[in-house]
Amino acid sequence: MRWDPDRRPDPTELRHSREYLCNMRAKQPLDRSSADIYLGAMSGTSMDGLDLVATSFDAAGRPTLHHTGFTPYPEQLKTDLMELATDPRATVDRMCELDTLLGEFYAASTRAFMHDHGLSAASVRALGNHGQTIRHRPSGSKPYTLQIGNPAIIAARCAITVISDFRRKDIALGGQGAPLAPAFHQQVFHDPAHDRVILNIGGIANLTFLPADPEVDAIGFDTGPGNTLIDALCRRHSGQHFDQDGAIARSGHVDHALIDSAIAAEPFFQLPPPKSTGTDHFNQVWLAQHGLDRLSAADAIATASELTCRGVALGIASLATRTPDVFVCGGGAHNSFILERLSRYLQNCHVRTTDAAGIDPDWVEATAFAWLAWRNLSGLSGNLPSVTNAKNYTTLGSIQR
Repeated sequence: MRWDPDRRPDPTELRHSREYLCNMRAKQPLDRSSADIYLGAMSGTSMDGLDLVATSFDAAGRPTLHHTGFTPYPEQLKTDLMELATDPRATVDRMCELDTLLGEFYAASTRAFMHDHGLSAASVRALGNHGQTIRHRPSGSKPYTLQIGNPAIIAARCAITVISDFRRKDIALGGQGAPLAPAFHQQVFHDPAHDRVILNIGGIANLTFLPADPEVDAIGFDTGPGNTLIDALCRRHSGQHFDQDGAIARSGHVDHALIDSAIAAEPFFQLPPPKSTGTDHFNQVWLAQHGLDRLSAADAIATASELTCRGVALGIASLATRTPDVFVCGGGAHNSFILERLSRYLQNCHVRTTDAAGIDPDWVEATAFAWLAWRNLSGLSGNLPSVTNAKNYTTLGSIQR
């Protein structure tokens, strides 16, 4: 079925989604007469759909989360986006078509979210929209990154200010353009008594190291695949979109020798930070190159899950700390198999979700992009050069009004 931008999702489309369990949960009551509301929109490398949050910020940039929502990608749109992200032969025409279709999807989802929560266009100061990453190649002689989902369409359909294209300014300054959430993590999760790691396990896994000492710079980087290889194997073998609570992985056997050889052969794991990657690198082609597609379904998913944990463990081992508190957000926070394996690798660390630090793990990333929109309109920087290796701090994002 071709996607209709005006069609509201049927509840059955959400029923088997992990995000359905926390969809549309109200947080702090909202005083619409005085609050400046910022929306944050995030569609990550898992390509499962659009997270939306409504937040307000105090003068120091600390968020109060009021409303949350999730709209899954229609199956055809999801398939088309995945093909665009992984096919090196994809045409410019096809990219432009999907940029428009995705912009219409974002606009329809945002309109529905605002309507459901009684948010008028006048009450929304801005929407910070990440967009869907299609290419991310920040290294080399001609570095670039590309997120699609036409922001002009969102601004036109919703009559709100839209801030997007957050990554390219950092790349223009010599940075990786990713990860961008660490500046937000530093704002809301820093603990002066303990070193902390904020671990986001989306399609790609990335971490932020927050030293307790405020004189020591935060750092952050991608650690490798998060859910993307697991999800690809689930779609191939079972038709499921993801491994619910790690149940399939738990039934399989991990091929540790294959993981050892894959890590040794993959240059990304050998790179020091700053570093970032994407699903245009870690995808089904990568699975075939390293032999995971030759395993049984359960063994392949168990091995891919273990690879995610090994990548994270290697990343944390490289940090200047021995016993950080580790807080997990993103889809991986719902996979008990991954959390258990991480605890085995990180025996000296306390591994838990960001719920324990004050923000539901499903909404950390979307809230970060609402915060980046707030920083933009406040004329404040949004990047951390200690994370991305950019030459200097800068405001991030382009504005559509």
